[in-house]
Amino acid sequence: MLLSASPWFILLCLAVGAGYAALLYSAKAPWSRAVNYTLAFVRFAVVSFLCFLLLSPFIRTTTTTTEAPTVVLAVDNSQSVGLFTPSAVLSQTTQGLAQLAETLRGRGFKVETRVLDAARPVRPDSVQFKAASSDLDGLLTSIREGYEGRNLAGVVLASDGLVNQGRAPQYTDYNFPIYALGLGDTIAKKDLSLPQLTYNRVAFSGNQFPVEAEVAYDGFAGQVATVVLRENGRVLQTKRVNLPAGQRRTKTTFLITAPAPGKRRYEVVIEKQAGEFTDLNNAKFAYVEVVKGKLRVLLAGAAPHPDLKALRAAIITNDNFDLTTYLPGIAPLKAQDYDVAILHQLPSQGGLGQEVLNLVRTRRLPALYILGAQSDFGSYNALNTGLTVQPRGQQTDDVTPTPNSAFSRFTFEEDALKRFAAYPPAPVPFGEVRLNGGAEAALWQQVGRVKTQKPLLVFGGTPAQRQATLLTDGSWQWRLQEAVEHDDRPEVYDRLIIRTLQLLTQNANKKRLDVYPTQDAFTSQDDITFGAETYNAIFERIYGQQITLTLTDEQQKTRTFTFTNSEDGAPLHIGPLPGGLYQYAARATLGGQAQQDRGEVLVQDQQLEALQSRADHNLLYQLARRSGQRLYYPAQFAQLSQDIQKANYKPIIYEQEDLKDLINLKWLFFLLLGLLTVEWATRKYSGGV
Repeated sequence: MLLSASPWFILLCLAVGAGYAALLYSAKAPWSRAVNYTLAFVRFAVVSFLCFLLLSPFIRTTTTTTEAPTVVLAVDNSQSVGLFTPSAVLSQTTQGLAQLAETLRGRGFKVETRVLDAARPVRPDSVQFKAASSDLDGLLTSIREGYEGRNLAGVVLASDGLVNQGRAPQYTDYNFPIYALGLGDTIAKKDLSLPQLTYNRVAFSGNQFPVEAEVAYDGFAGQVATVVLRENGRVLQTKRVNLPAGQRRTKTTFLITAPAPGKRRYEVVIEKQAGEFTDLNNAKFAYVEVVKGKLRVLLAGAAPHPDLKALRAAIITNDNFDLTTYLPGIAPLKAQDYDVAILHQLPSQGGLGQEVLNLVRTRRLPALYILGAQSDFGSYNALNTGLTVQPRGQQTDDVTPTPNSAFSRFTFEEDALKRFAAYPPAPVPFGEVRLNGGAEAALWQQVGRVKTQKPLLVFGGTPAQRQATLLTDGSWQWRLQEAVEHDDRPEVYDRLIIRTLQLLTQNANKKRLDVYPTQDAFTSQDDITFGAETYNAIFERIYGQQITLTLTDEQQKTRTFTFTNSEDGAPLHIGPLPGGLYQYAARATLGGQAQQDRGEVLVQDQQLEALQSRADHNLLYQLARRSGQRLYYPAQFAQLSQDIQKANYKPIIYEQEDLKDLINLKWLFFLLLGLLTVEWATRKYSGGV
């Protein structure tokens, strides 16, 4: 027990208690002397203790806890382990892991099991090898983060060493011992596979386009393979491909005539050969969007600017666009039908480019406005784009883009979020920026580390003339920075521009119900999401409408979903779907009238786990060696258990001190109250006052 005042004050507390008791019980009393002394002592004790509490005494307690060393069994439960590890070895492994866990627990260890596709621990003997991809770095990183600050003795990593997602784990420091357990088979199988298809994802109706198939082979050198191109089960072309000796890969090309517009799924298959280990990796799909013709894009600027070059470079990466660049006064404007316009700093302060603005207005072209120092904001605000900008003089803010999580017209991938954060700041007008009815911000402005609610990229206008606005003429810096840092591959910037143009040119007819997939294509591992927009009779956005969505796959199996569109733009989450081309039909009743919308969505199969059958134990060896351990095999569980125990991992003892004020102990209050009650009752019973 400790005091916040000098201990000498305790004598004063005792003196106060003794004086109080003496004054109260020194006179002659109607009870016996023994009772009198007892009552005097009770009063002395209570008063002295109450005075003692005024000194703010507190109690120091020490709590000791012991944390046992933890061993995590990290099991690669991917499909490749189940496919290419002999069943007897796989059974030996799961039983051996369960026995290892039991042995270590008997030695005072805490043992938990983690797998690739589950956030919570599982039992070793309940692991199902069905994960569709292998991300060993993600598994080990999650263990490092989840056990940070805990007594993690080590990790037993049971895997075949095959990685097809995430970073290469052998080059990462995980700061804990890794005991690698090699699964799978390192002996090459007699096998044919299709590791890659090369093709353009957009083709024009009536044109021919190539699909190049890369054929890999082990054990079939000098023979001939039959490769078939199919669509919906119908054979389109068949090729006999020689497999030259001294090589392990060769290529063959199919030339296809693009049919009517729409999304197409072609399947390339190698027919199974006698003695082939597995045909799971003999097929691959090509997903092609056939379009009627190129969309004509007019890129017009008030003056030469680095933005124009960056925009042009982004647009020409997509074969679906035919680009025309125009600068007033340099060459006449080509007289043709454009599908969308990009107006850089138009309308301008000098009045240039009126012929372009007249073209956009009279033909009701969808337009992307890019604002900058030369922009005429008064004229821009009169265009009804869904955004009003009132700048304060020539002042600017330097901002970077940050996505609006409520925007669902298209989605931003994980790499986009990381690259946006690394973009250099670009100037935007400083002043009042206001979104008008029906407009949505896809990007917000971030000033330094502060995320604001000021829009940076806005979509507005009407269904008859969609319009978008980018509030900076410095985006060229973003593409340049991204190209420098990512091997001349500014994919995120290019994707942003392409998707903006696609959104502006999409569904330009006056539909009152607009339902759309939020990505151009999904994989079979993705959560499939749909967005929806609903309009009243005068094409104002309305919300809270019940929509029925029906998906039909290639086998004519239907799935039906019902949802309500909300003002926050939350999409409909369907979850993963098997690979294939799905037709969708949406229905809703708007203002008493039945409305419908139709479209297609592509879900791409990912047979990642069947592409490689030969285990990579060298990767496991490197992982274990970097952490100071070694590689084991399923027959060496006894040695693995001994080595973990010999490492002499110790429990960690934690001591925690706690200071508590004595006056806060409730039982003391009831004790003092009880003593005073006994004193009062005794005095009354004995005839006192």
